Amino acid sequence: MKRPVSDIAFTPSVKAVQERHGSRRGYSSMEQRGGWSDVVTPELAQFVAEQDTMFIATVNAEGQPYIQHRGGPAGFLKVIDEHTLGFADFSGNRQYISVGNLRDNPKAFIFLMDFANRRRIKIWGRAEVVEDDARLRQKLYDPEYGSEPERMFLFHVDAWDVNCPQHIKPRFTEEEVGASMQALHDRIAQLEADCCSCEPKD
Repeated sequence: MKRPVSDIAFTPSVKAVQERHGSRRGYSSMEQRGGWSDVVTPELAQFVAEQDTMFIATVNAEGQPYIQHRGGPAGFLKVIDEHTLGFADFSGNRQYISVGNLRDNPKAFIFLMDFANRRRIKIWGRAEVVEDDARLRQKLYDPEYGSEPERMFLFHVDAWDVNCPQHIKPRFTEEEVGASMQALHDRIAQLEADCCSCEPKD
């Protein structure tokens, strides 16, 4: 029998804890129904295209984890094919921890959070750094972003899962708040115009 995709996270130790706390039966049933996916579905692709921020985790040779934030215009994280994501990597504080970690251990993890809609997606996989590929650079780089990438990252998807919305506090970007406020301003302007047109004239 093929191992469930979720075994990438549900190790024997994890399953033992699930058993002790009473959740193993439910997850076992989930696994029998097909469970997690290792394919970038249209639904995942749409979610990825809407994100302007993400967190990527890597691990060094000694097992020390590291999480790095990456952001850009919505859709900066792109779908290459049904098993691969990619993004252009720009200069930051030049510590190169993620890049160095991937030399020792290709395993990586992407965490995507949509605060406004209270959705989060976890993606397990393997990452690689690509520095000299003009075609890939053209596919991943947005020239309107105003900065030149130092390299590209490819992320090969091994599994992904959607988290429940519990405990996610809604937050909104400046653009989202601005759009809502503009609608209010437009409505107020219309009401004021209507009031002025109803005032008696001398």
